[in-house]
Amino acid sequence: MTSTPATIIGIVASESIGGSTTKAVRSVLEAADGHTRTSLVELRTTDEEDALAAMAAADAIVFGSPVYRAGHSSLLKGFLERTQRGRYGETEAPLQGKAAAIVLTGASAHHYLAGDELRAVLSGFFAVQVLAPSLYFQASDWESDALIAPAHQAAHAAGKALVDLAYAVKSSPHLQGLQPLV
Repeated sequence: MTSTPATIIGIVASESIGGSTTKAVRSVLEAADGHTRTSLVELRTTDEEDALAAMAAADAIVFGSPVYRAGHSSLLKGFLERTQRGRYGETEAPLQGKAAAIVLTGASAHHYLAGDELRAVLSGFFAVQVLAPSLYFQASDWESDALIAPAHQAAHAAGKALVDLAYAVKSSPHLQGLQPLV
């Protein structure tokens, strides 16, 4: 690992401030060891320019969203639609050269594949290196507002893996230089 600490932020795109999605993203961020700096941005309560600036300054992002209608939230969809990618005259590319993880929450197991669509957007459209698999936490993964042991362990494993991925991308000019093809 490099000696420079990685910066990992969580971006939560939920209408419920401090809800299950926020708690799940925090569980992933908790797993970052002493070699990282972490912070959490809830899109519902943060100015979009501040959220974009935090994303641009980060080495890795944990994207968190509840699942509605088998997909990520319109709040996240809108945020990503307004995020530049450095193509076709855009002057910024805040996701270029980044690592990311996906954390989704929902009521039942029916929508666990919703992460595939978001992964395709992040990796194909923005050329982000996305950790696999995505995390999906359903109602049965919670007890007293906390993730139960297996889900908590999965969140921590993903957090540790994201740290490794962030350092790999951060130390590779080739991974940082990848751009969307179109």
